[in-house]
Amino acid sequence: MTPMRLFRVVLAVLALAGLFGCDAHDAGEPPVPMGNFRMGLNIVVPETAQTIALSRKATPEEWKTVMTQAMQDRFGSYTGDKLFDFGISIDGYMLAPPGIPVLANPRSALIVTVNVWDDAKQKLLVEGGKRITYVEGISPDALIGSGWTQNRKQQMKKLAFNVAKQVQNYMLDHPEWLGLPPKEPTKPAPTHR
Repeated sequence: MTPMRLFRVVLAVLALAGLFGCDAHDAGEPPVPMGNFRMGLNIVVPETAQTIALSRKATPEEWKTVMTQAMQDRFGSYTGDKLFDFGISIDGYMLAPPGIPVLANPRSALIVTVNVWDDAKQKLLVEGGKRITYVEGISPDALIGSGWTQNRKQQMKKLAFNVAKQVQNYMLDHPEWLGLPPKEPTKPAPTHR
């Protein structure tokens, strides 16, 4: 088998693994308890996003649509009585193009700043917001970089989904905001001698 034919076979196997592998979405799982949380405003500001020349291009309108939808999907079903408004600035992104596996295998990434407004207290919970950076990891559909296995819109949707999930984790790291009991301190793992 020639090296080029072997490469094509490996590429086809990896592409199929991406079709049947684990999805990053946590669909089917029950919503994570978020106390009294309810989402109010869901504002996405994409106009100042920076990118690098290597990246596939996306318009501000496309980023606004995909990030707004990801936040709605993540937080829209919560019906608590404590209202939180989100302001998300898309600071930068990289939508990986097809590269040369191993030698040049760029990863997609999304960088945002999240501001959370507590409606009852009429104030930002953290001045200056929280910077969140998500870089795609190794998974069956990103083993050789998502540039090979996903189109630009699929990459954007997956990045936005994962950033929204990190926003939720950020909120859950502050149970006092949500009316949840304090988190139990993590105990260090026992050491063996």
